[in-house]
Amino acid sequence: MQNIRIIAVGKIKEKYLVSAVEEYSKRLSRYCKLEIIEVSDQRIPDNCSMKEEELAKKKECEQILHYLKENDYIIALCIEGKQMDSVEFANTIYHLGVRGQSNIAFIIGGSVGLSDEIKALADLKLSFSKMTFPHQLMRVILLEQIYRCFKINANEIYHK
Repeated sequence: MQNIRIIAVGKIKEKYLVSAVEEYSKRLSRYCKLEIIEVSDQRIPDNCSMKEEELAKKKECEQILHYLKENDYIIALCIEGKQMDSVEFANTIYHLGVRGQSNIAFIIGGSVGLSDEIKALADLKLSFSKMTFPHQLMRVILLEQIYRCFKINANEIYHK
């Protein structure tokens, strides 16, 4: 059984998103050990400078690094990452398991994205779209895709 850890910047406050996270977490319990870790996001003004953005990313990076383990396969979610369809994603996760890689850490950045240090550590940079999504919603999308991946790999029917 694979160990999936999602390290996400920020807390989810909206009840409908919390409910969705809980639902997918429950569904995934059949397929993997799931852990969701929230690190605090850095508050920055709307019209902040690049220096302020970089400082926020650095502080968030320090928190994320605390939760990464040496044997993690790190997947950083970032807009410049590789795009895959659901079957490709399922194959990627499947092949990690075949190779004995049972610890997978997904990282979701905050409103200013991920630091270059986190991106450099990543074994895979993954993009779900060229569009930007709120990081709270991205957690739900990621959980749904992980669930879909395990359903595909188990040859179980899941709506398309």
